[in-house]
Amino acid sequence: MNGLYSLKPWFAERLAHVRRGLVERGVRPAVLTWAGVAFGAGAGVAIALVPMGPLAGVLVAVLLVARLACANLDGGVARDSGRSTRFGFVVNELGDRLAEFAVLTGCLFVAPSAVVLAAALAATLPSWVSLAGTAAGARRVQGGPVGKTERCALLIVLAATGAAVPVLFLLAVGSLITAVVRLVRVARALSETDEASAEAEYAAAGTLS
Repeated sequence: MNGLYSLKPWFAERLAHVRRGLVERGVRPAVLTWAGVAFGAGAGVAIALVPMGPLAGVLVAVLLVARLACANLDGGVARDSGRSTRFGFVVNELGDRLAEFAVLTGCLFVAPSAVVLAAALAATLPSWVSLAGTAAGARRVQGGPVGKTERCALLIVLAATGAAVPVLFLLAVGSLITAVVRLVRVARALSETDEASAEAEYAAAGTLS
């Protein structure tokens, strides 16, 4: 169920040269995070102002690939430059949400506000589930079926075809399904951790007795 997220290692490898250059130049990870927000906002403006069709699709695709590149590079630059911090993690998550909201704001010009709002709210749910699992001690759950990368792909389809309402409906439903899938994975992971902890405590108690 990782979907397009499975391409992340390949994408990161394509960006390796850029990442090294940014580290050598001392670029701060937060700059890349906010650049990703700016690219997301640019995609939103393109959806709002450029007539739907091939040109809009290409423009939105370029801007959203740049947004995903920034989302990939900020963490990599932070790790490679020794600038990883817990607050940096917060900034990264905030940047991801703002970038997505910025794109969807542009959809207000091509679709009913209720549909856009539903899609925007649904799109946040997979990340909230993943973050809740991390807070509880599970590894971060990523991937689809409709994760961040798939949502970007759907917005490119929206710009290229003009089928705003059907695409946003698919984005919303897919995000809800993804949230449920991640919740099941988080529950399974935490259950396995709890069982392992219980067995370790039982073994320790047996040794002490």
